Amino acid sequence: MTQRQLDDRLMDVDKAMRGLRESMRGIPIRFAGFKKDHDHVARSIANATVLLEGAKPMFSNHPVKARRH
Repeated sequence: MTQRQLDDRLMDVDKAMRGLRESMRGIPIRFAGFKKDHDHVARSIANATVLLEGAKPMFSNHPVKARRH
């Protein structure tokens, strides 16, 4: 996977999460525990997104070498 492909996937996830947020507006907040499930999924997706953003240099064709101290 290249950095460009990763960026595309992350944009797709962002778009899907915005759609989920929009769809939550029409649902009563505590309907069958759905908000708790939504919050859990949103938090997990956010964690995965941050992890992938941080790993972006590893997807480069020219990885950055670690600095020596």
